[in-house]
Amino acid sequence: MANLLMLTARSAVIELDSSEKYKTSAPYEICFDGQTRTCDHVVQTIDHLTPDTDYDMTIRYGGGTQSLHFRTAPESVTLNVRQMNAHGDGVHDDTAAIQAAILACPPHGRVLIPEGRYSVTALFLKSNITLEIAEGAVLLGNPDRSMIPVLPGMVQQYDEQGDYNLGTWEGNPLDCFASMITGIGVENVVVTGKGVLDGNASGDNWWKDDRAKIIAFRPRTVFLNRCKNVTLHGVTIQNSPSWTIHPYFSKDIKVLCTHLLNPWDSPNTDGIDPESVNGLTVAGVHFSLGDDCVAIKSGKYYMGSTYGEPSQNIEIRHCYMQNGHGAVSIGSENSGGVYHVHVSHCVFDHTDRGCRIKTRRGRGKLAVVEDICFEHIEMDHVRTPIVVNCFYNCCDPDRHSEYVRSKEPLPIDDRTPSVNQLAFRDLTCTHCHVAAAFIYGLPENPVDVVELRDVKVRYTADPIPMEPAMMDDIDEQATLWGGCFYNIRKLILHNVDIQGCRGEAIDTRGVSELIRE
Repeated sequence: MANLLMLTARSAVIELDSSEKYKTSAPYEICFDGQTRTCDHVVQTIDHLTPDTDYDMTIRYGGGTQSLHFRTAPESVTLNVRQMNAHGDGVHDDTAAIQAAILACPPHGRVLIPEGRYSVTALFLKSNITLEIAEGAVLLGNPDRSMIPVLPGMVQQYDEQGDYNLGTWEGNPLDCFASMITGIGVENVVVTGKGVLDGNASGDNWWKDDRAKIIAFRPRTVFLNRCKNVTLHGVTIQNSPSWTIHPYFSKDIKVLCTHLLNPWDSPNTDGIDPESVNGLTVAGVHFSLGDDCVAIKSGKYYMGSTYGEPSQNIEIRHCYMQNGHGAVSIGSENSGGVYHVHVSHCVFDHTDRGCRIKTRRGRGKLAVVEDICFEHIEMDHVRTPIVVNCFYNCCDPDRHSEYVRSKEPLPIDDRTPSVNQLAFRDLTCTHCHVAAAFIYGLPENPVDVVELRDVKVRYTADPIPMEPAMMDDIDEQATLWGGCFYNIRKLILHNVDIQGCRGEAIDTRGVSELIRE
């Protein structure tokens, strides 16, 4: 009935074995130590626990009862940043005091940031510690570029045989500012608490001239470069300068029960952007922001062809995704490939697109998107619920070139991407605006297998017009169909019900093999 997703010295995260999405339809109870807590989230935090202590819990949910036993982790010491001369008044620069606490913390220790407002530039994590941002604590980013360290895109190694990559910007190794929370090569770290990481971005600083390199490119709020076993839990992260959480060439990352909040019109403020990450769990997260809620990447052509590190083994479940351009997107910087992604039991609300894959010619032969499953998802006012676009025309200098945009088959070579084995199951979509599904593969390398099973789409009475995908030369007729399928080798349709579109329900003229079950 319940699984233990995270266990630290002072908190635990449980996940109900439930078919419900983000919140439960009715409250349930967790009982321990003579107290009863009433909960309403499928993924739930239990806090205020004691280190190195046995707990026996009873969970009463859905008419059943389950027992759960665990022992909290030991804790060597707590270092309160106020003891290190952090002021917490929002005026003094508290970066050095908090950094001193992090560096001085022994293994299995806790750095505690208590209630207050702490102005900081960039804090660098250390292995084997917990950083707790307590309820009422706000880390407020200092947007003064002259105060923030720069992470160089590439530094040549002494033997001149390789490079050391620190900075990155949209899939290329470029100089970027260090993030408010930066991890470089750390492992076994937990960033937790009920406090706030406020990137302090606005149209007066980071969001102004957002595409420009001013000293360096914009920072993320949390950047994890080549880290392992790092958990972000509980905190609210808001007003990010660019992407909010960016795990990069990292392994075994968890993002649990966080709130990622950026204005709907803020530029490129994606929620979570795993890039060349092996092992990621995102559970119980609330997104409301200005771009894709989750955007899974693996670099542009240089990084993908040089390192060949795909993003893979990614689980996203029981999340609530609001606003933004896409709920869960793959690409477009995916030159290292993306494999084995499972998105389930989520709610998508007022996003431009829901399940989204975006790639293009030039990403390369390693840019394989394969074994992707979206299932048990509710969407409301998602303009286009399913999009697979192999002609994505955003951001790259050659985005409108004939090479990218041509709908004629071109030779398959080392720069040709692939999309294979896509499944969309048990999707309920209300108030659809544009296309229920818009899948457009490359004519020279069609999408291999696409399955739509138990998909129900109902159109809104007053749709807001837009293009279903960001690509050149979309046939105007495509916006009239409910489902548009172009350049697909095998399409499996089972119990697909689309009602209320302006034209015919499904256009399958671009499918080599159609199976209706």
